[in-house]
Amino acid sequence: MIPIEIIKQVPKVELHDHLDGSMRARTIIELAKEANISLPTYDEKELEQWFARGCERKSLPLYLETFSVSVSVLQTAKALKRAAVESIEDLAKDNVVYAEIRFAPILHIEKGLTMEEVVEAVLEGLDEGVRRTGISYGLILCALRNQSPKISLDIAKLAVAYRSRGVVALDLAGDEFGNPPKIHLEAFQYIRNQNFNITIHAGEGFGLESIWQALQVCGAHRIGHGTRLIDDMQIKGPHIDKMGSLAHFIQDKRIPIEMCLSSNVGTGAATDFASHPFYTFYKNSFRVFLCTDNRLMSNTTLSKEMLIATTEFNLTLKDLERITLNAMKSAFIHHDERIEIIFNIIKKQYAQLKEEYPQYV
Repeated sequence: MIPIEIIKQVPKVELHDHLDGSMRARTIIELAKEANISLPTYDEKELEQWFARGCERKSLPLYLETFSVSVSVLQTAKALKRAAVESIEDLAKDNVVYAEIRFAPILHIEKGLTMEEVVEAVLEGLDEGVRRTGISYGLILCALRNQSPKISLDIAKLAVAYRSRGVVALDLAGDEFGNPPKIHLEAFQYIRNQNFNITIHAGEGFGLESIWQALQVCGAHRIGHGTRLIDDMQIKGPHIDKMGSLAHFIQDKRIPIEMCLSSNVGTGAATDFASHPFYTFYKNSFRVFLCTDNRLMSNTTLSKEMLIATTEFNLTLKDLERITLNAMKSAFIHHDERIEIIFNIIKKQYAQLKEEYPQYV
């Protein structure tokens, strides 16, 4: 097992990180007091525990319930900007060198902001965070499965309008059950016509059909979670004995899967870490990588996710490097930007660590 002190030093790439799910508890308390919003507790440690209770009890309803609280304090430009700045700062402390942060603009207009003003505030915060830390970012705008397809189209147009300012993709999030992605096809068709990027939450709370629709109907370039892809495989130990056409397609086309260990176990998408499909996918050359999903609700960091992976699956520094490169190759920034980060930051830092700690290679 690689010690956490070394894991914290490795360069990381985060591609699935929700802004409203990764706030500091202290910030939520301060913003709630300013806005006269009631909280379950105003003690920082107790509030952190309250947010993590769904993950600890493996309850999806409890896990999702807490988002109403974090969203409630993010209804002003000032609050959104602060959350974005702090998100970048916290990622940088974990030695994340590139991050894609996502959020749903429609959830932040309750006090009169337009969606354009919401996106502007978040981008201002992210830019300020970059000035303070030097890391790079992309912003992903989320449409929600349970909302009108017209809203999704509006968000798709908003994403494209801000592509030169740092927005890199459109996402579809929310409860998969009863809300198939094809309902929002017009939004995804607009994105594809604009030569833009798509990632879709799929195969977390519903089965293969959700993943299939995300890819073949909506044109997703990446899949969020994707744990149920395991249902398209016959497994023999860590090896796949047989795969269906969907699994073959994802493997053959190198379609990236954003995997979130703590979140998946906490919401019941996976029974436990040992049986999580991440390792099966990784050992059989699927393009997978680790993400946090919601750092507050899952009480995690990317270093913690890597520690879980090294503990449960006996991964080495070489494995962590491969996973990190998988992520960077899958980022939604331009090719030359990806290459620069890969060769000038990730490979250099991993080379130094492998030389310093050969026992973990």
